[in-house]
Amino acid sequence: MEKRLFTSECVTCGHPDKIADTISDAILDACLAQDPESRVACETTVTTDFCLICGEITTRAQVDYPAVAREAIRTIGYTHEGDGFDADTVEILCKIHTQSADIALGTNDEVGGAGDQGMMFGGACTQTPELMPLPAALSRALANRLTECIRSNDLLRPDGKTQVTIEFDENDNVVNIDTVVVSVMHSADFNIEELRKYIRLGVISPVLEKYGFDINKVAHIHINPTGNFVIGGPNGDTGLTGRKIIVDTYGGYFSHGGGAFSGKDPTKVDRSGAYMARYMAKNLVAAGLAKKAQVQLAYAIGVAEPVSVRVDSFGTGTVSDEELTQMLRKVCDMTPAGIIRTFRLRRPIYQPTAMGGHFGAENLPWEQTDLVPLLKKQLTACL
Repeated sequence: MEKRLFTSECVTCGHPDKIADTISDAILDACLAQDPESRVACETTVTTDFCLICGEITTRAQVDYPAVAREAIRTIGYTHEGDGFDADTVEILCKIHTQSADIALGTNDEVGGAGDQGMMFGGACTQTPELMPLPAALSRALANRLTECIRSNDLLRPDGKTQVTIEFDENDNVVNIDTVVVSVMHSADFNIEELRKYIRLGVISPVLEKYGFDINKVAHIHINPTGNFVIGGPNGDTGLTGRKIIVDTYGGYFSHGGGAFSGKDPTKVDRSGAYMARYMAKNLVAAGLAKKAQVQLAYAIGVAEPVSVRVDSFGTGTVSDEELTQMLRKVCDMTPAGIIRTFRLRRPIYQPTAMGGHFGAENLPWEQTDLVPLLKKQLTACL
């Protein structure tokens, strides 16, 4: 029988694109900490010894944007001279202006409309305890574990990538892990064979064990497959906010909307709508109403209610997809203002999501399963 393989990837917070995401969200948090009503759409790009911060910010907060960026870079770990990107010496240029008055007309508190048109997706399935697809969950767990090792080993540098390929059977059940790939930037003093041994034992093995897999049964493992990875970070590749949107969601296992998350305040439904869609999908699965669920939301700029809501249970639902959709409509406020209230989104909670992931962590408000009793009650009414 032909193998059915699916692959997802992830990156550490020291990857150039993730540096940009982290800076953008650090600036968002700094604005919200002083002014919860801040309107922020912050974009960042980084390259060798240079960082550009631009976008639209309307706020009463007094924020030193370069200082916030330097602290974010320092937190990530770019503090080594000679790596081509250093928190204390990087040149930072800011080009910030206020939000468009035309957009503000439809997103003020009286109107409460969406900050833009667009569609968002949320997904959940029973493949992992956190109800995430296994390829995405494993690649994220490997990246987060790799970051922990980077912070405790002075021979490692912050830039890293992970990738996991899972074999599924014809019924979409997990068979085994086929391939694991880990690449990490390192000091020239770290012997490549010693590094590979360190990553195998210190990163891959404990993560796989946590998810119930034996590293010795993985068919293929590649660690820094090209050899040395000394030139990395923004010195090796330009980074840009919003360029790792598949990493930020489900690794391609579920659909993705058109917008990125980082640097956007919660009136932007690209972000808040995607969080709500995940919340709804996860609660459907947690309630036992489906083994696999995807929720799509769509909005029009300046309009509060979503123009469409759709559940796809991929044939695993206990009732029809239309009935699942109607259940969600009855128990969830899907307006931007309602989503903000539900998750208390006008708080400085966003930089950790850029660094460690938007989905799957129990401490995130949209990861809670408090809708389960309400959905089960709705199911009883349907039956």
